[in-house]
Amino acid sequence: MAKQNALARSAAALREHALSYPEAYEEFPWGHSAIKVKEKIFYACNLHDGVLSLSLKLPDSHKQALALPFTSPTEYGLAKSGWVTSKFTAQDNVPVGMIKEWIDESYRAIAPQKLVAKLD
Repeated sequence: MAKQNALARSAAALREHALSYPEAYEEFPWGHSAIKVKEKIFYACNLHDGVLSLSLKLPDSHKQALALPFTSPTEYGLAKSGWVTSKFTAQDNVPVGMIKEWIDESYRAIAPQKLVAKLD
């Protein structure tokens, strides 16, 4: 149970981080959390049946990310645009710091430049 709670805490921390970006908001288009900016998803997350799954657009670091054991190319043809999916179970340690960096990269890739400029 404690490990399940750790997974939920990681998911909550990542969601909170993604929502801290300028004009970021959350919708649930497929029953999963999709964090968007200007109607475009930059972070998708789902915690279901003890599995945390998240997807981000990583135009700069997708090759390095895909070398990690918990990642795979995002399905539905999104991988060709640099989207990467990560999956974790309660037995895994979620690298929250690294994923926060990925959220930043994804936001910067999706958001209009005027919003990205607010970050710098």
